[in-house]
Amino acid sequence: MSDRKRLSKGIVQVYFGTGKGKTTTALGQGLRSAGHGFKIYMIQFMKGNVKYGELNAVKKFDNFTIEQFGSPELIAVPDEFDMSEGERALKRAEEIITSDDYDIVILDEAGVACDMGIIDVDKLINILDKKPPLVEVIITGRMMHPKLLEYADLVTEMRMIKHPYVSQGLEARFGIEH
Repeated sequence: MSDRKRLSKGIVQVYFGTGKGKTTTALGQGLRSAGHGFKIYMIQFMKGNVKYGELNAVKKFDNFTIEQFGSPELIAVPDEFDMSEGERALKRAEEIITSDDYDIVILDEAGVACDMGIIDVDKLINILDKKPPLVEVIITGRMMHPKLLEYADLVTEMRMIKHPYVSQGLEARFGIEH
Protein backbone atom coordinates (compact mmCIF):
# COMPACT_ATOMS: atom_id res chain seq x y z
CA MET A 1 0.00 0.00 0.00
CA SER A 2 1.33 3.40 -0.98
CA ASP A 3 1.43 6.49 1.26
CA ARG A 4 0.49 8.57 -1.79
CA LYS A 5 -2.41 10.97 -1.34
CA ARG A 6 -5.30 10.35 -3.71
CA LEU A 7 -8.38 12.28 -4.69
CA SER A 8 -11.65 10.89 -3.39
CA LYS A 9 -13.05 10.97 -6.96
CA GLY A 10 -11.60 12.10 -10.27
CA ILE A 11 -13.75 14.01 -12.74
CA VAL A 12 -13.28 15.57 -16.18
CA GLN A 13 -13.10 19.38 -16.24
CA VAL A 14 -13.27 21.58 -19.35
CA TYR A 15 -12.24 25.24 -19.63
CA PHE A 16 -12.93 26.83 -23.00
CA GLY A 17 -13.98 30.03 -24.73
CA THR A 18 -12.68 33.31 -26.10
CA GLY A 19 -11.67 34.72 -22.72
CA LYS A 20 -8.18 34.75 -21.24
CA GLY A 21 -7.23 32.32 -18.49
CA LYS A 22 -7.95 28.75 -19.57
CA THR A 23 -4.38 27.47 -19.28
CA THR A 24 -3.82 29.69 -16.25
CA THR A 25 -6.85 28.16 -14.52
CA ALA A 26 -5.58 24.64 -15.21
CA LEU A 27 -2.13 25.58 -13.94
CA GLY A 28 -3.67 27.13 -10.83
CA GLN A 29 -5.55 23.92 -10.09
CA GLY A 30 -2.35 21.96 -10.69
CA LEU A 31 -0.40 24.26 -8.37
CA ARG A 32 -3.01 23.99 -5.63
CA SER A 33 -3.06 20.20 -5.90
CA ALA A 34 0.73 19.92 -6.09
CA GLY A 35 0.92 21.94 -2.87
CA HIS A 36 -1.20 19.26 -1.22
CA GLY A 37 1.13 16.50 -2.42
CA PHE A 38 -0.84 15.26 -5.44
CA LYS A 39 1.01 14.31 -8.64
CA ILE A 40 0.29 16.47 -11.70
CA TYR A 41 1.13 15.89 -15.37
CA MET A 42 0.40 18.53 -18.00
CA ILE A 43 0.57 17.78 -21.73
CA GLN A 44 0.64 20.90 -23.87
CA PHE A 45 -0.75 20.26 -27.35
CA MET A 46 0.42 22.59 -30.13
CA LYS A 47 2.95 24.34 -27.87
CA GLY A 48 6.20 22.61 -28.73
CA ASN A 49 9.46 24.16 -27.56
CA VAL A 50 7.87 27.43 -26.37
CA LYS A 51 9.51 28.71 -23.20
CA TYR A 52 6.43 29.60 -21.16
CA GLY A 53 7.00 30.72 -17.57
CA GLU A 54 5.18 27.69 -16.19
CA LEU A 55 7.99 25.44 -17.44
CA ASN A 56 10.39 27.14 -15.03
CA ALA A 57 7.85 27.36 -12.21
CA VAL A 58 7.06 23.65 -12.08
CA LYS A 59 10.76 22.78 -11.86
CA LYS A 60 10.42 23.83 -8.22
CA PHE A 61 8.03 20.89 -7.67
CA ASP A 62 8.98 17.24 -7.89
CA ASN A 63 5.31 16.31 -8.34
CA PHE A 64 4.40 18.56 -11.31
CA THR A 65 5.57 17.74 -14.83
CA ILE A 66 4.91 19.54 -18.13
CA GLU A 67 5.58 17.96 -21.52
CA GLN A 68 5.17 19.92 -24.76
CA PHE A 69 4.24 18.68 -28.22
CA GLY A 70 3.84 20.40 -31.57
CA SER A 71 5.21 23.37 -33.39
CA PRO A 72 6.26 26.51 -31.53
CA GLU A 73 4.49 28.54 -34.24
CA LEU A 74 0.79 29.32 -34.37
CA ILE A 75 -0.96 26.89 -36.69
CA ALA A 76 -3.30 28.19 -39.37
CA VAL A 77 -3.60 24.96 -41.34
CA PRO A 78 -2.20 21.78 -39.76
CA ASP A 79 0.52 20.03 -41.74
CA GLU A 80 1.99 16.53 -41.52
CA PHE A 81 4.26 17.51 -38.60
CA ASP A 82 1.31 18.94 -36.64
CA MET A 83 -0.74 15.79 -37.20
CA SER A 84 2.16 13.56 -36.17
CA GLU A 85 2.79 15.60 -33.01
CA GLY A 86 -0.91 15.50 -32.18
CA GLU A 87 -0.90 11.71 -32.40
CA ARG A 88 2.24 11.54 -30.25
CA ALA A 89 0.67 13.83 -27.64
CA LEU A 90 -2.56 11.83 -27.63
CA LYS A 91 -0.64 8.57 -27.22
CA ARG A 92 1.31 10.11 -24.34
CA ALA A 93 -1.95 11.33 -22.78
CA GLU A 94 -3.30 7.79 -22.89
CA GLU A 95 -0.14 6.43 -21.24
CA ILE A 96 -0.21 9.03 -18.48
CA ILE A 97 -3.96 8.90 -17.79
CA THR A 98 -4.27 5.11 -17.76
CA SER A 99 -1.06 4.57 -15.76
CA ASP A 100 -2.85 5.77 -12.60
CA ASP A 101 0.52 7.27 -11.56
CA TYR A 102 -0.83 10.85 -11.62
CA ASP A 103 -3.74 12.42 -9.79
CA ILE A 104 -4.40 15.28 -12.19
CA VAL A 105 -3.68 15.20 -15.92
CA ILE A 106 -4.01 18.48 -17.80
CA LEU A 107 -4.53 18.32 -21.57
CA ASP A 108 -3.73 21.93 -22.44
CA GLU A 109 -5.12 23.05 -25.82
CA ALA A 110 -6.55 19.60 -26.55
CA GLY A 111 -9.85 21.32 -27.35
CA VAL A 112 -8.22 23.34 -30.13
CA ALA A 113 -6.32 20.28 -31.35
CA CYS A 114 -9.68 18.47 -31.71
CA ASP A 115 -11.27 21.48 -33.39
CA MET A 116 -8.46 21.69 -35.95
CA GLY A 117 -8.52 17.95 -36.64
CA ILE A 118 -5.03 17.45 -35.20
CA ILE A 119 -6.43 14.85 -32.82
CA ASP A 120 -9.64 12.87 -33.13
CA VAL A 121 -12.29 13.69 -30.52
CA ASP A 122 -13.55 10.10 -30.46
CA LYS A 123 -10.04 8.83 -29.70
CA LEU A 124 -9.76 11.33 -26.86
CA ILE A 125 -13.13 10.27 -25.45
CA ASN A 126 -12.04 6.64 -25.69
CA ILE A 127 -9.01 7.52 -23.55
CA LEU A 128 -11.22 9.36 -21.06
CA ASP A 129 -13.43 6.26 -20.85
CA LYS A 130 -10.35 4.34 -19.63
CA LYS A 131 -9.53 6.93 -16.95
CA PRO A 132 -9.05 5.35 -13.53
CA PRO A 133 -11.71 6.55 -11.04
CA LEU A 134 -9.34 8.65 -8.91
CA VAL A 135 -7.68 10.51 -11.82
CA GLU A 136 -8.85 14.05 -12.61
CA VAL A 137 -8.49 15.27 -16.21
CA ILE A 138 -8.58 18.95 -17.16
CA ILE A 139 -8.99 19.90 -20.84
CA THR A 140 -8.44 23.44 -22.11
CA GLY A 141 -8.83 25.20 -25.42
CA ARG A 142 -10.46 28.18 -27.05
CA MET A 143 -12.72 25.85 -28.98
CA MET A 144 -14.24 22.68 -27.53
CA HIS A 145 -15.95 19.90 -29.44
CA PRO A 146 -19.62 19.46 -28.42
CA LYS A 147 -18.88 15.80 -27.56
CA LEU A 148 -16.31 16.94 -24.97
CA LEU A 149 -18.73 19.50 -23.54
CA GLU A 150 -21.30 16.74 -23.13
CA TYR A 151 -18.78 14.24 -21.73
CA ALA A 152 -17.23 16.51 -19.08
CA ASP A 153 -18.43 16.65 -15.50
CA LEU A 154 -17.51 20.33 -15.11
CA VAL A 155 -17.61 22.86 -17.96
CA THR A 156 -16.61 26.50 -17.65
CA GLU A 157 -16.81 28.88 -20.58
CA MET A 158 -14.52 31.87 -20.37
CA ARG A 159 -15.98 34.70 -22.41
CA MET A 160 -14.02 37.76 -23.47
CA ILE A 161 -15.69 40.99 -22.45
CA LYS A 162 -12.70 43.24 -23.05
CA HIS A 163 -9.08 42.48 -23.89
CA PRO A 164 -6.16 44.85 -24.50
CA TYR A 165 -5.05 42.78 -27.53
CA VAL A 166 -8.24 43.91 -29.23
CA SER A 167 -8.99 47.30 -27.67
CA GLN A 168 -5.41 48.62 -27.44
CA GLY A 169 -3.43 46.45 -29.87
CA LEU A 170 -1.28 45.25 -26.94
CA GLU A 171 0.88 42.23 -27.74
CA ALA A 172 1.47 39.24 -25.45
CA ARG A 173 3.55 40.32 -22.47
CA PHE A 174 6.50 38.41 -21.06
CA GLY A 175 5.64 37.02 -17.65
CA ILE A 176 1.88 37.48 -18.09
CA GLU A 177 0.73 35.78 -21.29
CA HIS A 178 3.83 33.60 -21.74
